[in-house]
Amino acid sequence: QVQLVESGGGLVQPGGSLRLSCVASGFTFRSYPMAWYRQAPGKERELVADITSAGGITQYTDSVKGRFTISRDNAKNTVYLQMNSLKPDDTAVYYCRRGRYDANWGQGTQVTVSS
Repeated sequence: QVQLVESGGGLVQPGGSLRLSCVASGFTFRSYPMAWYRQAPGKERELVADITSAGGITQYTDSVKGRFTISRDNAKNTVYLQMNSLKPDDTAVYYCRRGRYDANWGQGTQVTVSS
């Protein structure tokens, strides 16, 4: 079974940084693109970033460009999201996903940006 375990969230001040991790199992991780999504209270879940299977191409939603970096370590079955210059609007539960269409989600990790 596909399993995705997100971690690394927490409470940070505006301008701070966090690195999120997602450890995947139950499939051949290196063969799939991976993505990070987030869902803020009262809003729909949105795509934040994605990365190709070998890590060569990344894409970001406009609101995080220049601040967030998605990466992966296929030897560790892990995808990361480095989050810098955090803003209150980044507050959300962050989830990883196998591509953009997979039905499987992890439990998510809460990121709260507040002073």
